[in-house]
Amino acid sequence: MVISFERENCSNLNIAESREWLVTNGIGGYASGTITNLLTRRYHGLLIATLQPPLERTLLLTKLDETAGYKEENYPLYCNRWADGTINPEGYQQIESFNLEGTIAVWKFTFADAVLEKRIWMEQGENTTYIHYNLLSGSQPLNLAIKALINHRDHHHNTSASDWEIRIEKTNKGVCVKPFPKATPLYLLTHPQIDDKTLVSTPANDWYYGFNLAVEKYREQQELEDHLHAVTFNAQLEVGKSLTIVASTKENPTTNGEQALASRRAYEQEIIQKFATAQTRQPEEKNPLCRLWKTLTQKKPKFSAPTPEWIDQLVLAGNQFIVDRKSPKHPDGKTIIAGYHWFEDWGRDTMISLPGLTICTGQLNVARSILQTFAKYVDQGMLPNRFPDSGATPDYNTVDATLWYFEAIRAYYEATEDDQLLAELFPVLAEIIDWYRRGTRYNIQLDTEDGLIYAGEAGSQLTWMDAKVDDWVVTPRIGKPIEISALWYNALQIMDKFAQKLGKDNLDYERLSRLIKENGFARFWNQEGGYCYDVIDTPNGNDASLRPNQIFALSLPPTGKYSYAPLLTAEQEKQVMDICTHKLLTPYGLRSLASDDPEYKGVYGGDIYQRDGAYHQGTVWGWLIGAYAVAHLRIYNNPAKAEELLKRMAEHLMVHGVGSISEIFDGNEPMTPRGCIAQAWSVAEVLRAWSVINQVN
Repeated sequence: MVISFERENCSNLNIAESREWLVTNGIGGYASGTITNLLTRRYHGLLIATLQPPLERTLLLTKLDETAGYKEENYPLYCNRWADGTINPEGYQQIESFNLEGTIAVWKFTFADAVLEKRIWMEQGENTTYIHYNLLSGSQPLNLAIKALINHRDHHHNTSASDWEIRIEKTNKGVCVKPFPKATPLYLLTHPQIDDKTLVSTPANDWYYGFNLAVEKYREQQELEDHLHAVTFNAQLEVGKSLTIVASTKENPTTNGEQALASRRAYEQEIIQKFATAQTRQPEEKNPLCRLWKTLTQKKPKFSAPTPEWIDQLVLAGNQFIVDRKSPKHPDGKTIIAGYHWFEDWGRDTMISLPGLTICTGQLNVARSILQTFAKYVDQGMLPNRFPDSGATPDYNTVDATLWYFEAIRAYYEATEDDQLLAELFPVLAEIIDWYRRGTRYNIQLDTEDGLIYAGEAGSQLTWMDAKVDDWVVTPRIGKPIEISALWYNALQIMDKFAQKLGKDNLDYERLSRLIKENGFARFWNQEGGYCYDVIDTPNGNDASLRPNQIFALSLPPTGKYSYAPLLTAEQEKQVMDICTHKLLTPYGLRSLASDDPEYKGVYGGDIYQRDGAYHQGTVWGWLIGAYAVAHLRIYNNPAKAEELLKRMAEHLMVHGVGSISEIFDGNEPMTPRGCIAQAWSVAEVLRAWSVINQVN
């Protein structure tokens, strides 16, 4: 799929400033902005470096303001919105086109008879950003003046002008900038080098005041920020020649833009090739998805059609979330960033995302590393919910992250039959089951009467519906949430099979599973409503709110050797599908609450109380479309219809975070995308669902 915007859209400010691009470096750092190059978020910048990978993300280079001098005219190629709301200059009017080459952001600027191309990408594994200019055509050389605006602050914060003791020192390839003595050095290097007669640099130390960040204003956050003009580069470009500006925390990165660009393209091609290999048909007896289709239809699956381009684009988008989390025990440790721009690596998001981002894409070594990395953080039977940016002790306030860990391991093992890793992780999994049975943090414990897990206490938010502002827990869900019960049953079934595989005692897992199937889960059925209660045994009785969490009771049962009896009857499953389709389904996912509920909030916006008050009270979540599509395939045996459910996401790749999938959408029409411009589980679940459907379509 070609992600491309032509002049009519690039010159339309409303459109172009609402489309954001993202490039990443595989260790947690990123660069991001709008098509217009207009700053609208505190998270926009050309180098947001990760100083303690994958965290401590720090804005170092904010932007480059370029002016092209050509035929005695000056053409600004940048634009800024100032405190009073004015746009000056209006350089976006020079943009002929914007497109993505993989994840590489590409602009073409035209003025007079000249065409200037600009590319931005990052080096994998380094805090290094490349900004590459190439004069494609023209009738004379072009003079390019580039102002480098810098900063040095946490990517969540804002900067007001201060008396920094800035130091700018020349190096053999550029300059080294230190805003203050303890700051991480920022190297601004060039190719060709600045001692070339056609390229010079001029130090500066000027604050630019009052950049107006429109999206932060919408979010009722601090909307004004100041940035420091540190240096200006002046270059003369001949037709067919190029200039590369390299921004890095590394003193000697590769500066040759053509070499670095070729390396990036080769890396992305390798990612696509791994995915293509993973999608190649396996023999029927070794492919659980083929077994599913044969079970459902008694037909032999056909070979799939070529992968759609939009799916290839999603594979590259998904790879942006996979980052390093190294440790002495796991020097090659990996994890998954939950979303850009502001999320860290959350345990829940990582485990939900792992099958789609790593197994479906053929990156099985990455999946293995993530599973091993998180195993060492298991504490009192719980996986961390999140790793704070400050590097402090992880937060263990989630009941479901640990249960999704079982499903991630099952998916990995079914794809690899990696007996060595299974033997390594089985004691960790057995210990988790024991902790959940006898009780762990936040009143998480087994109810021996029905075999279900009870969780929660006042002031806590343990499920994925975890919005909390100060002391206000928006959806506490204390009791027995339905998806936790489905996940717990799934984990017990997995442990039953794993124990048998390893020659260990499986009787307790089998007994608990049977108790849930025969007694416990039936308590969720709301006969009057014709769907499942969202939470049972709450302090106020059973919660009949119509929410999407019941869909996991339909989508979780795996196939093949790990299949098990569904938790609901066939009639109940179809009733759940029907009501979720009628009340919750949208083109971009499922609403978190039915729109006819008195607590429904259809628009996500305003201050943090308003936003978090709507977060799980009607807001649409993109990641839920994956479970819904898989459940639809299982219940209705209609692969074409199941695949059709995903295709609106292809159109969405042209909106918000171009080339990726947003975190959330308004529940009300037109279902404007909100939240993170790129969300790991949104991308992952579409890839996973597409892969499941494609294997049987």
